[in-house]
Amino acid sequence: MTTANDAGPDAGDDAVRDNPFLPGELALFLDRKGRAYLQTLTEGEEFHCHLGFIPHEEVIGQPVGGWYTTSRGHVLLGIRPTLGDYVRLMPRGPQVIYAKDLGNIVSMADIFPGATVVEAGLGSGALTTGLLRAVGPAGRVVSYEINGEVVAKAKSNVESVVSDTSRWSVKVGDIAEGIAEADVDRVVLDLPEPWRILDAAADALHTGGILLCFLPTVLQVHELVMALQDDGRYARIETAETMLRGWNVTRRSVRPAHRMVAHSGFITTAVRCVPPGRQGYALNP
Repeated sequence: MTTANDAGPDAGDDAVRDNPFLPGELALFLDRKGRAYLQTLTEGEEFHCHLGFIPHEEVIGQPVGGWYTTSRGHVLLGIRPTLGDYVRLMPRGPQVIYAKDLGNIVSMADIFPGATVVEAGLGSGALTTGLLRAVGPAGRVVSYEINGEVVAKAKSNVESVVSDTSRWSVKVGDIAEGIAEADVDRVVLDLPEPWRILDAAADALHTGGILLCFLPTVLQVHELVMALQDDGRYARIETAETMLRGWNVTRRSVRPAHRMVAHSGFITTAVRCVPPGRQGYALNP
């Protein structure tokens, strides 16, 4: 069995030296049909699939982006998984957020390096992983989860992607009963009834902070937006959804994929503001 890059000894040595697979990290193997296989590289273990097997030792220390031959002679591409790959293939507990929504949540909530973010609920940890990457080593993420049984699996999923989780804390409990943190930059809610948390979120957010809610149905969105409008402490209330369609590009044809990730949920954002009456004026007098 070989672990080739056949670009010549010099090119191979440079690739290994510059960007090798390391023990304990994730590797994604892709076959010629685009099927993906996620592995945690561990010395003494093997990757098995219907195409044969590859000992992990033949991948560790070899280049990311290299080609690896199975025991049955099939050649697989070995790369590091993106966050989107991991979210799609990670061990599942509760429903995870799709990568297309994860990217938009980080963008629409304006999650920035150094931010303090409170989220609920934790679920399988997909959103948490994206938030931790976005806030960086100077930021902080606090996750509230009402179901303590999902915490262990979520922590395992997050720690598979984020090596340093010292800036992350998990609290088991109902976030509607209050948020202990104060002066936070963002509150991100993946809950069925986020309107129950508007008081707690407003108390926790500094003025100008952003609340983001992810909901699957338009009826939930309607109830949320009405509650935000009635509250008086939120402005710039906006709702959007994202539909993602892949395309197949070959030498002889270009066409949309037969399947697409269409509706998965609605993203609603609102900015925490000073209630109009506090500054001696009213909206639409």
